[in-house]
Amino acid sequence: MSFRKKFFLALLLVFTAAHGQSQLQLQVAFPNLLFSRPVDLQHPGDGTDRIFVVEQKTGLIKVFDNDANVVSTKVFLDIRDRINISGNEEGLLGLAFHPDYKNNGYFYVDYTATPPRRTKIARYRVSATDPNLAEKNSEVVVLEIPLPAGQSNHNGGQIAFGPDGYLYIATGDGGGSNDQFGNGQNLKTLLGKILRINVDDTTGGKKYGIPSDNPFARNTAGNKEETYAFGLRNPWRFSFDPVTKWLWAADVGQGSFEEIDIIEKGKNYGWSIMEGNSCFNSPSGCNMTGLVKPIVDYGRSLGGSVTGGYVYRGSKVPEMVGAYIYGDFLSGRIWALRYDGVSQPINTELQNARLGSFSIASFGVDKNLELYICAFDSRIYRFKPTSSTVEDSGNVPRSIQLAQNYPNPFGGDALSRALGNPATTIEYTLTQNTPVELRVYNLSGQLVRTLVSQEQTAGKKVFRWDGRDDAGQTLPSGAYLYRLKIGNNFIETKRLLLVK
Repeated sequence: MSFRKKFFLALLLVFTAAHGQSQLQLQVAFPNLLFSRPVDLQHPGDGTDRIFVVEQKTGLIKVFDNDANVVSTKVFLDIRDRINISGNEEGLLGLAFHPDYKNNGYFYVDYTATPPRRTKIARYRVSATDPNLAEKNSEVVVLEIPLPAGQSNHNGGQIAFGPDGYLYIATGDGGGSNDQFGNGQNLKTLLGKILRINVDDTTGGKKYGIPSDNPFARNTAGNKEETYAFGLRNPWRFSFDPVTKWLWAADVGQGSFEEIDIIEKGKNYGWSIMEGNSCFNSPSGCNMTGLVKPIVDYGRSLGGSVTGGYVYRGSKVPEMVGAYIYGDFLSGRIWALRYDGVSQPINTELQNARLGSFSIASFGVDKNLELYICAFDSRIYRFKPTSSTVEDSGNVPRSIQLAQNYPNPFGGDALSRALGNPATTIEYTLTQNTPVELRVYNLSGQLVRTLVSQEQTAGKKVFRWDGRDDAGQTLPSGAYLYRLKIGNNFIETKRLLLVK
């Protein structure tokens, strides 16, 4: 049996054993609270355990303590007089707190406005005297994106700060059907894209700067420098995995397929040449050269409007740890997608609500990375915490963690130069005596180096890798994956970068 098949079966057995014969159960997270079309849920990252919920059509952001027994909310921001809600997909759509919100009090919103019809990315500031109240008059419009006249759909709306501190913005293709404006593949428009800007670069009176490593920074062809990735139809919710730093996005399809993508800098995700893994309106085939295919797609028998979620990194539902949790607005289905960048993805259905009874609009996480689901039945849901732990079925405890290698990138750091060869340190901790495998793979899934393959005792382990393969040859510069396997069921993978 090939490595990939073995790895696929191992993960499948883990997930099946964790679930037993029944699905994970949803519960109302805050039974005393109701929300009007909640489309975003965020925490401020300031050390407080508060939750902020965005209501699409009321133009309100509500704040409350993260307590299942909470009985009321407070209005943090009210911009109902500034938003355009004439279309079903328009309104207040996104919220992102600045990484230094605790000190500067800045947060950002995404909303539609008119006339003329446009998307606004605006910055606000929290009150100096009340942490549960924003200063409405503090608005600074950072970016405005014109939208086609007469079209009200495909507005994207997610905004989030990445691990690099830059603000990422999702935009739709401009609305209507069949990408009638040709924006998906047009690099001279901000529509149909994931954008990336530096909101902290306000030199010379600018509202934002262009990160120097943006793929089209300083181009002379007239391509939009804000573009990070393109070829998207209507990316409805994206998120960063805090462990791998990967940017996961859900792109709503036209009439046949919904898709999940991992977004990378400068890549083309195919719309409207492709829809999902298939050619769009081209029975004779299409040129897929240079296009990035989705991690998974699904057809109309399973749903009709994908809602992106998060890689679960909480602790209350250990069965979901490391899986990307996402859903479908129309069918109410929720899936757990496991993918490590090398092996075939494993997509497992967690929840199947009755058609039209659930309407999953968004996902969010709190300060502890616990997952929540915003639904258009006015409720916020979560998966019911489970009593089982990852120790069940012979697994090792969840406290085992594979650390990020350091330095990373490596090969050009001072220590490597002093030793005369590239070198990086990989650490992990064992809570019991167990068989251990630590291996390095290239991005094509080929094994290049076995670092550990033996029984090890409990405790902290440190391994220094010199950037060479099993034959002793120095590997070329590039990205690699290192994977820790403990016992039969615990597997974790991280990415490292060798630069010479």
